[in-house]
Amino acid sequence: MTPAIELNDLRKQYGRRTALHGLTLSVTPGTVFGLIGPNGAGKTTTLRMLVDIIRPTSGTARVLGTDPRTGGAALRRRIGYVPGEFRMEGRATGRRLLDFYTSVSGPVSPGRIDHLAERLSCDLSRPVRTLSKGNKQKLGLIQAFMHEPPLLILDEPTSGLDPLMQREFLGLVHEARQNGQTVLLSSHVLSEIQQAADEVAVLSQGRIVAAGAVDELRLGAVRRIRAVLTDADPNAVRGVLAPLSTSTPPEVRAQDDRVIVHATLEGEIDPLVKALARFHVAELLIEEPDLEESVLRLYGSASTDTPTAMGGE
Repeated sequence: MTPAIELNDLRKQYGRRTALHGLTLSVTPGTVFGLIGPNGAGKTTTLRMLVDIIRPTSGTARVLGTDPRTGGAALRRRIGYVPGEFRMEGRATGRRLLDFYTSVSGPVSPGRIDHLAERLSCDLSRPVRTLSKGNKQKLGLIQAFMHEPPLLILDEPTSGLDPLMQREFLGLVHEARQNGQTVLLSSHVLSEIQQAADEVAVLSQGRIVAAGAVDELRLGAVRRIRAVLTDADPNAVRGVLAPLSTSTPPEVRAQDDRVIVHATLEGEIDPLVKALARFHVAELLIEEPDLEESVLRLYGSASTDTPTAMGGE
């Protein structure tokens, strides 16, 4: 199967500054792929190269099997693109603007634009110059989704949207995936990626520092664990827990006739649970790992040169 997007050793330099350091990744058709990174990580640079707004210094990119530099209008009609900052001015109404985009992108199903406008609570009769940032963003989303293209490239798509509209956007992404469309979603809103994406690449300082399935990335997250043991000796508990790989030494303290254990654990929890099972466990609280904490740790390790591959790749 030909990847929907394929990057090979993609580099971009602006004078002496290197924005991208040899990006290599592949996006499977019909999936939602999340690109996570802080501001300045290289997300927008990458997406702009995919739609031929800027061109790489070296390396190759293929989008829907075509080089963006030679794909021209035919390729652009097969892509729905929301830029990082959707700028619109002028006296034209939202509807007139979308009519223009329709002439560029190709046929749109009857009623499709009104359906999207209703879902996103977007008034198409107002001049675009009078719209707030959030309402301009809604227009940007409508123009990207309206012709149901095979590929959606979305750069910070929920910027300026309220929580209700963010949820509606996630519904649109879910429906696009069900329809077999591919979505490349760039965001620093980690909850957005966690809810929408099948796979993710973490970008920091122009490098991919980790890539794989979202659930596998969460397995690498930090879990905080609290256990209450009865009929246990604190020293015995410390001895059992000492060999385990924890971020910091577990805190073990006696309280009345109980032993309280606090531990911070990276990765799988099975070894810790088995260790605690040697004692009588009265309570066990394990925080669900969050994608945000895992990604923040990866940002912190971005100075290392070797990316982390997840999913057995």
